Amino acid sequence: MEETPPGQRQPQPAHASPPFPAPGSFTPPQRVFSPALAARGTPSPGSGHGAPAHLSTPPGPPVFSSPLRPAAVPFRATPASPHPVPFAAAGGGYSSSSSATTASLPTSSAPHFLNGAATPHGDLAPAPSPLQGDGLDNPYVQFSANKVLKQKKLLNTPSLGFGALVSPGKEVPPGPEVVEREPRRCLNCGAYVNLYCDISIGSGQWQCIICKKLNGSEGEFVVSSKQDLLQWPELASTTVDYVQVGNRRPGFVPVSDSRVSGPIFILIDECLDEAHLQHLQGSLHAFVDSLPPTAKIGIITYGRTVSVYDFSEGSAVSADVLPGNKSPTHESLKALIYGTGVYMSPIHASLPVAHTIFSSLRPYQLSVPEVSRDRCLGAAVEVALGIIQGPSVELSRGIIKRSGGNCRILACVGGPCTFGPGSVPHSVKHPNYAYLEKTAMKWMESLGHEAQRHSTVVDIFCAGQCPVRVPVLQPLAKCSGGVLLLHDDFGEAFGVNLQRASTRAAGSHGLFEIRCSDNMLVTQVIGPGEEASPDSHETFKHDSSFCIQMHSVEEAQSFSVSMETKCDIKSDFVFFQFAVHYSNVYQAEITRVITMRLQTVDGLSAYLASVQEDVASVIIGKRTVLRARTASDAIDMRQSIDERVKDIALKFGTQAPKSKLYRFPKELASLPECLFHLKRGPLLGSIIGHEDERSVLRNLFLNTSFDLSLRMLAPRCIMHREGGTFEELPAYDLVMQPNAAVVLDHGTDIFIWLGAELAAQEGQSAAALAACRTLAEELSEQRFPAPRILSFKQGSSQARYFVSRLIPAHKDPTYEQESRFPQLRTLTPDQRARLKSSFIHFDDHSFCEWMRSLKLVPPEPS
Repeated sequence: MEETPPGQRQPQPAHASPPFPAPGSFTPPQRVFSPALAARGTPSPGSGHGAPAHLSTPPGPPVFSSPLRPAAVPFRATPASPHPVPFAAAGGGYSSSSSATTASLPTSSAPHFLNGAATPHGDLAPAPSPLQGDGLDNPYVQFSANKVLKQKKLLNTPSLGFGALVSPGKEVPPGPEVVEREPRRCLNCGAYVNLYCDISIGSGQWQCIICKKLNGSEGEFVVSSKQDLLQWPELASTTVDYVQVGNRRPGFVPVSDSRVSGPIFILIDECLDEAHLQHLQGSLHAFVDSLPPTAKIGIITYGRTVSVYDFSEGSAVSADVLPGNKSPTHESLKALIYGTGVYMSPIHASLPVAHTIFSSLRPYQLSVPEVSRDRCLGAAVEVALGIIQGPSVELSRGIIKRSGGNCRILACVGGPCTFGPGSVPHSVKHPNYAYLEKTAMKWMESLGHEAQRHSTVVDIFCAGQCPVRVPVLQPLAKCSGGVLLLHDDFGEAFGVNLQRASTRAAGSHGLFEIRCSDNMLVTQVIGPGEEASPDSHETFKHDSSFCIQMHSVEEAQSFSVSMETKCDIKSDFVFFQFAVHYSNVYQAEITRVITMRLQTVDGLSAYLASVQEDVASVIIGKRTVLRARTASDAIDMRQSIDERVKDIALKFGTQAPKSKLYRFPKELASLPECLFHLKRGPLLGSIIGHEDERSVLRNLFLNTSFDLSLRMLAPRCIMHREGGTFEELPAYDLVMQPNAAVVLDHGTDIFIWLGAELAAQEGQSAAALAACRTLAEELSEQRFPAPRILSFKQGSSQARYFVSRLIPAHKDPTYEQESRFPQLRTLTPDQRARLKSSFIHFDDHSFCEWMRSLKLVPPEPS
């Protein structure tokens, strides 16, 4: 394609072109923020093709048999993407917000009494009993333990640790209380007033829970009784959203509009072969059909040039073409922005044109290998950013925000960026490849930060058989607040992820603050952000908060916060306050304040009984995976899991009588099994073949929500039963019974396995497969990214995906098998014999063998 200066049209019928300790020591760093880092490598050709995920709403959930073995996570789909509702003023100076999202966890209810601190001062409101209003059901924060051990030495044990998973952007109905005024803050440390503060009802003074200093309220909190204080939402609820009404833009969405979508730019790789292009065209057609009528879209294709499509030509397909070998000049962007072309248009006015554009795309014509084709992705993103900014590009950076929500760039990528800015050589054997790759990564990181400053998220969706050079593309997605995903092809799963990415409500310019009382110290934060510079936020005289600059604020995110205490704790409660300040999709300024307290205990047994094993497992998993930046690092981290489990048993367990073996604490019975799954699974193990795939999974795991993190860590195994019901079972290979169908949910992959005997019965196998597919779709409804769904029969080559994720318990003695897998007792002797003969011997340890190799007694099943 020859280059055409901006303003000259050309028909487009076709396209031709942080520090960590040594493994085993587990000494956390002091006050270090550790963002997720990508490992390097080359991607693998996609192996296998997943069963297509339907774009329509799946059938209702299957029926479970009763009774059920308790699940690690209650049976439910992951939370739906939030569709926030604009704030409407209500009487009393504040209003309650609502949301159209699907609930996954209960919201915390307001307490009946004001919760004060432990020691009343003068006429301050008295402290409540330990059972009142601790907010442990808060949907935004999950602690690794619901009590805090007073002894510094044990609480700070690095192998177990103490911390929290915080999802500050999560949306749950009916949502937190909404207050349309500035928050009241401690003048000494910056903490926010909350329901746990002691308040003098006579003078209106309130005592900060973090620094214990008294603050005035200018008479606002002067009331006749403490019950009157409950009229202030911040004094009655653990979570409050403060909305700055004065920041509303002229284009503020009316209350009747329940869904808002920012502008979306679709970037399309025009170097695809025919088979890939056909799949992509189908996904793009379905994608634009799914968008709301008010959504604005723009379309760009890129190869050696950047083609920006014009929606003003009606049925004709035309584009302005810019060179891809360099960044767009100010003059070329100005010619586009002030020209007659329409490059972003609402769906209701441009849907036929969009379909025509997609249909006009043509496969790559030259006989050049996929990896060697010229792709100017960097220049294409720059052009899209310039058009999104519009006339404000001429003003000082960051002064003007466009109304109508934040923007997204969805890049559909089939190969590496090998042309223009941010590019790397076609071949990794290039003599200067390492230096050029490092330069390209730095340029992409800068471009990602530029997008983030302009409230634009860049999501990169890669598919096909061609290596895309993940280390180069990852910084662009990460620094803008987006994601990078790898797919086997551009088919329906790819299309589902396009849809779900476009409907994620993203806030921008986020600042996340963490404050703790009683000498608690934040030692490490892992999540989608980076430590904020002191000049990027307001500071107070004695502000000890830990501040993180967030790349974007979305529901499907979480931060893993590790904490220690500086000394033994004397008080009865420890207070934690998490605050996130951001601009939402309506361009309103939101400050969400979450305040919680935990009771302190002296006894080790009381502390261990309060440990939330799933949360603790995810926090340990994120700390471990963060250090697995390369394949060799992953091997070290697998060994570190052994040392960690041994250390937990030595510190918190007991020695078995007349033996040198240690018993793992019964309160933490499921923790070592979760870590065993982590050691063997795709995050650290070798069950997927290429480092790029592991790198993408690790980055997703480090940033994503608790629900998806737990599923990526430890798979969930569900067996189909006669009559169409399901039973949840341990993820052991004993589940591979020839007459059964099994669903294994591993977060980003869901596998459906049919036993050989069942598969031979055509009618029964079809019914079981349909029921399993319904279950898989129900489990993953609204999950982002949408998982790959694979189905296969026992003994097939693809069955290895399923087998490799199961613990090989068939090697254990019969009594241990039945203890950990009671369903075996329901099998007849003949069925047991056939099951036993179906296993192939290999050297992997079972869970019990692994525990004994560490000189530990396997914990009793919970």
